[in-house]
Amino acid sequence: MPAPRITIFGTMLFILRFTNKPELSDLVGKYYPAHVQWLKERESVVLVPGALRTEPGAPPVGGLWIVQAESKAEVEALFQTDPFWVNGLRQSYEILYWSKAFPDKTVPV
Repeated sequence: MPAPRITIFGTMLFILRFTNKPELSDLVGKYYPAHVQWLKERESVVLVPGALRTEPGAPPVGGLWIVQAESKAEVEALFQTDPFWVNGLRQSYEILYWSKAFPDKTVPV
C-alpha cells in the first residue's frame, strides 16, 4: 500500500531539487538580492529553501527546497518565477512528492 500524502491545510509537501549552470556561477551575486527577496515574499509556501554544495564554502551546485502546494504544477509555476530561473542560472529541476516518516514531528531550521 502506498504511503499517504501528508497534507497541511489541504496542501501537500514537495521536494524541489535543482542544479545550477556552473558556467554562470559568476552571475549569482548579481541576482542574489532579488532571489532572496523573492524567497522572503514566498516563505509561507517555500518552507525550507537552501543551497547544496560539494564542500562547505564551495559555490552552490544547486539547491533543495521543501515546498507546500496543492500540486506539482503549482510548484513548477512558482519555481519558474524565481529570479535565478528567469535569468537562466538554473540548469534543471525535479519535483517530488514528500511524505514525512513522522508526520507530527517538526524541526526548527
